[in-house]
Amino acid sequence: MSRISPVDHAAVSGDAKDLLDGVKGALGVVPNIFATMVQSPKVLEGFLALNGALGQGLLSAQLREQIALTVAGANGCDYCASAHTALGKGAGLGDQDLADNLRGRAADPKTQAALTFAATVVSQRGRVGDAEVQALRAAGYADGEIVEIVTHIGVNLFTNYFNHIVDTEIDFPVVRSGTAAQAA
Repeated sequence: MSRISPVDHAAVSGDAKDLLDGVKGALGVVPNIFATMVQSPKVLEGFLALNGALGQGLLSAQLREQIALTVAGANGCDYCASAHTALGKGAGLGDQDLADNLRGRAADPKTQAALTFAATVVSQRGRVGDAEVQALRAAGYADGEIVEIVTHIGVNLFTNYFNHIVDTEIDFPVVRSGTAAQAA
């Protein structure tokens, strides 16, 4: 049972209804995380704005989902593991890639560099050194891409912590992060 209940989309009005209508229009459903965030419409508005801007950024949809899965795995967030597995499939990632990404692994060396960085950021609580940033550059990431990688890690930390604190009920096909936190 969630610690903070999601709102009933059919029962809300004003900004909350407008925001949830937008989510439903984009996704076809209103996931519990958004129905809970809208308890404060400004939280959902801010999250959607940042996520929307990043969706038009430099990183591919696949890499964005791979980072999200790595962060979810490192933090043991089953809600995000479930949501981003579904979204990753929609972005064209295969089942083995999704399972590997949840553990911070990828077959492609450039992607692996981003996932290693993401797992390191989580485990070191953001305190990475020059070598970690240089490894991204050596893998072929430009500074703008690195800034977006950092931002995606931060957005996913927010959703992981939000789900841990709220205890959001999983409304996607369930994927357990399992022991991914130790494997990352």
